[in-house]
Amino acid sequence: MTNKKILIVEDDADVRLGYQILLKANHYDTFFAADSSSAVSEARKHKPDLIILDLGLPAGDGFIVLERFRGNTNLAVIPVIVVSGRDLHGNKERALKEGAKAFVQKPWNDNELLALISELLGQPNIVYLATGKIHPGDT
Repeated sequence: MTNKKILIVEDDADVRLGYQILLKANHYDTFFAADSSSAVSEARKHKPDLIILDLGLPAGDGFIVLERFRGNTNLAVIPVIVVSGRDLHGNKERALKEGAKAFVQKPWNDNELLALISELLGQPNIVYLATGKIHPGDT
């Protein structure tokens, strides 16, 4: 079985590393774009199964990236999780309206993020290595 591919669009190198460690430990292949201008080209190049998108990016914010994804027939079908430390209410509403499948507030909870990823990728029985549990709520 091939690992699912996730494109991380995030400008902070430490945050990218955190994603990489978490996602690789859970058998996802990760690819990165550090700004809005390279996000679309990286998505076209790697054909990810899911995209995690930060809103605060150099060369244009994440909403511009969402608009570009939505305007591309091949990329518009890829689920996008927007992750941001910005104002929750206004940005969450806008991100969902502009095509994101989910909005996660920074700092995120690893198990909740993994559960959301597996749900969007249709992998409901994935084992989370961070807890060893089938579902994050299991005891």
